[in-house]
Parts: sequence; C-alpha cells; structure tokens
Amino acid sequence: MDHGGHHGMTMDLPPFTLARGLEFGGDTFFLISCTLAVVLYCWGVIRLRRRGDSWPVGRVVAFVTGVLTVALVMCTKLNDYGMVMFSVHMVQHMVISMLSPILILLGAPVTLTLRALPAAGRGRTGPRELLVALLHSRYMRVITHPVFTIPMFIASLYALYFTPLFDFLMGSKVGHIAMMVHFLAVGLVFFWPIMGVDPGPHRPGYVMRMLELFAGMPFHAFFGIALMMASEPMVDAYKNPAPSLGIDALTDQNAAGGIAWAFSEIPSVVVLLALVYQWYRSEQRQARRKDRVADRNGDRELEAYNAYLASLQARSH
Repeated sequence: MDHGGHHGMTMDLPPFTLARGLEFGGDTFFLISCTLAVVLYCWGVIRLRRRGDSWPVGRVVAFVTGVLTVALVMCTKLNDYGMVMFSVHMVQHMVISMLSPILILLGAPVTLTLRALPAAGRGRTGPRELLVALLHSRYMRVITHPVFTIPMFIASLYALYFTPLFDFLMGSKVGHIAMMVHFLAVGLVFFWPIMGVDPGPHRPGYVMRMLELFAGMPFHAFFGIALMMASEPMVDAYKNPAPSLGIDALTDQNAAGGIAWAFSEIPSVVVLLALVYQWYRSEQRQARRKDRVADRNGDRELEAYNAYLASLQARSH
C-alpha cells in the first residue's frame, strides 16, 4: 500500500476504509488537544469560583461549544469523508477557521488564564508573567496586526487550494494535521482583535473592527464563487472520487464552493451582532460612569454652596 498519497487508491475503497488504510490519525491529535483545552478551561473557572470570583456562564458555554465544533469536524467520521470529498473537507475548513475561533474567543480564554494563574511574586517569573510578556511582545503585535492577519486569512484560501501545496499536505498525516492547525490558528489571530474580548496588542475601535471584518470576507465569497463557477475540477486531490461514493468531482467541487461562500456570510453576521452588542454595552457603561461623575460633582457643588452660606452667616455675626 502506498502511504505517500491517496490518489491511486480512491477507485475501490469506501471512505472509512480509505482513511484507516492511510492511518490517518489526525483525529487522535485533535481529540487529545480538545480534551486538554476543556479540562484546563474548567480548571481555571473552578479556581476562580473557589476564590470567590465569578466567571460568566455564557463564556464557558461559548468556549466549550467552540472546542466541540473542532472535535466534531476532526474527531468523527466527517474527518474520514473529508479526505475523499472536497465538499466535506470544505465544511471542516470553514468550521475550524471561521466558526470555532469566534466561539473560542467569546469564551475569553486569555482573560481567564491571566485571572486564574497566580502571580510569581516580586522579581520572579512564572507562567502568568511569561504570558503577559508574550502578549506585549513584538511578535504578538505583528501576528495580530491587520496588515498581517488579513493577507494571511486570504492566502489560506488562494495560496493553498490553487497551488500544489494542498496536494502535498493532503498526502500525509502530518501535513493534514498541520493544515488544520494552521486554519484554526489563522482564524484565532484574525478574529482576536476584531472580537476584542481578550486583551491583546491591538485594541481598535468598533468601527475599525467592523472594517477589518469586512476586509477579509469578500475574498472568501470570491473564492467560493470561483469553485462554484469552475467548469473543471481545480484541486488534484479530489479529481478522482471513489466510485463507491457515487459523486461527480465537479459537482462536489461546486458544492464546496457554495459552502465556502455561505460561511463567508454567516460568521460575519454573528461577529457583527456581537460587535454591535459590545458597542451598546460600552456606551451604557460610559453613560453610567458620566452619571456617577455628575452625581459626585453635584454633591460637591451643594457642599460648596452650603459652605458659602455658612461663611455669610458667620460674617453677619
């Protein structure tokens, strides 16, 4: 059996046997990673609660759901089908790069980590101090800057699928895992400054965040349309689907394009709603702050007026 690729074997084997025959264990890597992420997050929440600090339930739900979406596309039979069907692979790609990062970031994992980890003490360096140093590092400023994140987000589509790089990565277990980890990482660094839930090197205003969001989305839509409108299969890895699948390569590619196009719209709406809500909450907080300041100033004015009356009374005596 040739382990270097799967092109020569796609004619007779059904998808599950195919994936197992290739010993495609990306699911194990992601299963361990997802389990570890949930366990560490829950440990952080429990640590805060024991200390008497609160942590919003909504954030826990968002984070766990985000991790479960990664597990769903990478640790189930979907991963087997993703190796032989372009449309299923595109579902994996879109979920892991567009939906999972948004949900994970809504869980504010960086904020939780900073609050849960103990300070090392004066002059010492512990995990918390290392994380703070990383957040303020030049490296983090570069990889979370829109000048880097937007081109990287776009290149993950065009430079991957329309070059031989995709076929190379699909030819090995390590390559496939690396590709999916890359999709997740790109999604996280792209949406991190836009969501603005966790602290980071860039804290753009709400209008700027919306502009960053919409700067990348049209390219996603164009990519989907290019696959939908193509008159021949564009990716070698999926040119010869197994007869047992009962699919046509071009039809499957068109479906993949439709999925990519749809996913460029759905997360945009979700993020936009989250941003509008955050903006509204921020305005409410500022209004309350101004009211408190006005109240305090009003008390001072009243005290000053009373002192003035008292001084007049003292003079008259």
